[in-house]
Amino acid sequence: MKKRFLALLTIALGIGSVSAQSGDCTTKAALAYDDAKAKNYDSAYPALQDVRKECPKYSLATYQYLERALEYKIDKAEQGDKKELVEELISVWEQRLELYPNKTSKGKIYSDIALLKFDNKIGDKDEQYKAFDKAYTEDKDNFKSPKGLYAYFDLMVEMQDEGERTLQDVFDNYDRVFTKIEEEENEAAENLAPLLQKQEEGEQLTAKEQKQIKYAEINLANYSKVKEAINAKLGARADCDNLIPLYSKDFEAKKADVSWLKNANARLSAKDCTDDPLFIKVSEALHKLEPSAKSAYSLGQLAEAEGNSAKALEYYNEAAELETNKSDQAKIYYRIANNYQDKGSFGQARSFYRKALQAKPSLGSAYLQIANMYAKSANNCGEDAFSKRAVYWLAAEYASKAARVDPSIASNANQAAAAYKGRAPQKSDVFQSSKNAGDPISIGCWIGETVRIPSL
Repeated sequence: MKKRFLALLTIALGIGSVSAQSGDCTTKAALAYDDAKAKNYDSAYPALQDVRKECPKYSLATYQYLERALEYKIDKAEQGDKKELVEELISVWEQRLELYPNKTSKGKIYSDIALLKFDNKIGDKDEQYKAFDKAYTEDKDNFKSPKGLYAYFDLMVEMQDEGERTLQDVFDNYDRVFTKIEEEENEAAENLAPLLQKQEEGEQLTAKEQKQIKYAEINLANYSKVKEAINAKLGARADCDNLIPLYSKDFEAKKADVSWLKNANARLSAKDCTDDPLFIKVSEALHKLEPSAKSAYSLGQLAEAEGNSAKALEYYNEAAELETNKSDQAKIYYRIANNYQDKGSFGQARSFYRKALQAKPSLGSAYLQIANMYAKSANNCGEDAFSKRAVYWLAAEYASKAARVDPSIASNANQAAAAYKGRAPQKSDVFQSSKNAGDPISIGCWIGETVRIPSL
């Protein structure tokens, strides 16, 4: 009986101890969180440290608030005092990932850690590069930071300049980063497309949808800047004068290596090094060993250079059917469309520009080319002077869409849109036509679309 009483007493005391500890965590966390919410980080920081130490699994919020407090302190600290704070922030992120893996993006955490080291010059270039490489290799899908992707490439180029990496290493890294950026651009453009369609049709957008448009356009602009920056960084390293010697010296030894031929073919093709005999040798060797989208596309380029447009289109269509990479497929469709446009086959050209856009929604130049063809057809696709000029409204819509999905051509696209609007019916013309804003105008001939009179 006495033993049973002692056992019960021990259990009761244990429960009381756990409850007290839980209560302490709740009280401490509440006070720390209140200061953090008020952005009183000097006061919140030590309290959050205590919660993290004594109650590490209490709440994810501990790590979220501690991140903000440490970022604040790092920003305010003198350069010599930052390293310790940076290392603490890294440990906070790592502990959050360990304790809350289902609520933490591994790719984002690793890229944030890498950026923190990069910005604060912690470790040498190789160590910083490996930190970004960890984010890319372990969780590429969530490595989305435009600045982080640029730094990942920038470090590789700097190491190559210092003799620590080869030119081929630079090319390999460029391909990874550029492909990732294009994937993010496509995702942003795909999210943006239906919202722009609603906007163009005059539907009321919710506040959430307006924010989605804003964020998608910001992301597209940032990725466009990064692409421009990494292309500038790559610079003359990727011109024909460097590429041809690089691949010529290894061709005989590698001409049966499909992987090497694919890499050489893609690089020479991308930089239009198609006049050199090496390109012909690489393309033919690759197509013989493994007929593919890349080799068919290269043979199409050769046929086009020789003036055989029919044969070029045959190879390009074969390439498009074989291609599985959406961005590369879009490039092929775009080239086919250009060929048809050059021959005056606007309907065929538009069909392939649209295929290019299905594969790569951020390809604004395809919208701009359609706008250009519409403008060229204005006099042929209207029943009267008013409807002929109305074609320019449609052209302006396509040019404006080009600017919104592809910030890299926004300036030219917006200028084109403004020029088309200047040729379209003006307010006095609409008044004299007895039509009103919002009325549909059917455009005939090969265009076959309807445009609504805008509010002028």
